[in-house]
Amino acid sequence: MTLIDHASIKPAPAPAKTNSIEQIRYGCAIGAQQTVAAIPRAIPITHCGPGCTDKQFMNLSFYNGFQGGGYGGGAVIPSTNASEREVIFGGGERLDELIDAALKILDADLFVVLTGCISDLVGDDIGGVVSPYQKRGVPIVYAETGGFRGNNFTGHELVTRAIIDQHVGPYEGTRDADLVNVWSLLPYHNTFWRGDLTEIKRVLEGVGLRVNILFGPESKGISEWKAIPKAAFNIVLGPWLGVATARHLEAKYGQPFLHVPALPIGANATTAFLRQVLAFAGRKRRSARAEAFIAEEEARYYKYLEDFSDFYAEYWWGLPAKFAVVGDATYNLALTNFLVNQLGLIPGKQIITDNPPEEFRAGIVEHYRHIADDVSTDVEFEEDSYTIHQKLRATDFGHKAPIIFGTTWERDLAKELKGAIVEVGFPTSYEVVLSRSYVGYRGALTLLEKIYTTTVGASA
Repeated sequence: MTLIDHASIKPAPAPAKTNSIEQIRYGCAIGAQQTVAAIPRAIPITHCGPGCTDKQFMNLSFYNGFQGGGYGGGAVIPSTNASEREVIFGGGERLDELIDAALKILDADLFVVLTGCISDLVGDDIGGVVSPYQKRGVPIVYAETGGFRGNNFTGHELVTRAIIDQHVGPYEGTRDADLVNVWSLLPYHNTFWRGDLTEIKRVLEGVGLRVNILFGPESKGISEWKAIPKAAFNIVLGPWLGVATARHLEAKYGQPFLHVPALPIGANATTAFLRQVLAFAGRKRRSARAEAFIAEEEARYYKYLEDFSDFYAEYWWGLPAKFAVVGDATYNLALTNFLVNQLGLIPGKQIITDNPPEEFRAGIVEHYRHIADDVSTDVEFEEDSYTIHQKLRATDFGHKAPIIFGTTWERDLAKELKGAIVEVGFPTSYEVVLSRSYVGYRGALTLLEKIYTTTVGASA
């Protein structure tokens, strides 16, 4: 019989962190097909392997609020469905045939050719295929969006730059002092982008500006893109997405840009945003129209909030005190700002999932450290759902059930924590989203309805 010295036994080392990502929260770069589909009467043409196009649509659009394909997305998108033959012999000829056929069958104001991993790896000359069509006056551009180049956020900015450089082109005319371009939410990936962009355009127009919103039902399509150089300046609304595009426009057209890191939710944030825009526009003496619009919107907002306060005061015992936000940087920062400053909730855990470029991360962290005059919190950057869920399990949410602002991936975890969940990002598979907005004056009221309908239902 052998005696075991238990004191000498050392615990096994913790497993090293792997490079695998469980339950992904974005698409690959060719997911920018949805960026194209978000432009009225624009159609993407994909040069990629079989299934890539459909997977991007199903993930980013269908199982994410069931948003639909629109005019040029979904089943409309032409694809080469590249096979072994294209890998061996190249796919340029096949792409040329597809473009020629698409022009005969499909009616669009702009076609955008997007590449996948196969064509980028074998080195197909996409510019050489597309260029003859451009010389003939066909409205067509291309962007190399192989999956190894990044996620669909990366692909989005590649597509916007391709349209600006290849289709909008040079401009030496005058600028319109009342016209602005807005670069903000990632179409389709942000489940509520249509309603949110509609509200952003509405409030900017309310203070006397005209807006190239560029994407969604409120955009005039390619005519707006052609008018980009005419705008007085660009507005980047969000922590990082759109900054690269605005910098490019500044270099190309000498067009300045205003970067507003926090998407506004609620009266305080929206009014501050509008006044910041007006100041940047050089309107030091705010117009009577702008102030009248703000006063009217605030009066309406606070009247609804006054009625809501009866519920908030009486039902306090059944409402959450702490929250977590798991999602892309734009919505994460906006929601945290609103929940802390408008509702007085306590931040428990904030995790950003869209892998922002390193140059923006320190600035994003600083916003959370000064989220309110007397509130400071930390934010983490993580893409792997397994790790995210472990961090949420380890979070102290106090004696009350938490509320989690996350995705479908967090539904089972919310049940485990005996909390409530509000799905606010990709993937959102338990919500049907048409024109819903959570930003601005009107969107904030909708968000309040959603939050507290969810919490009352969870406690029933």
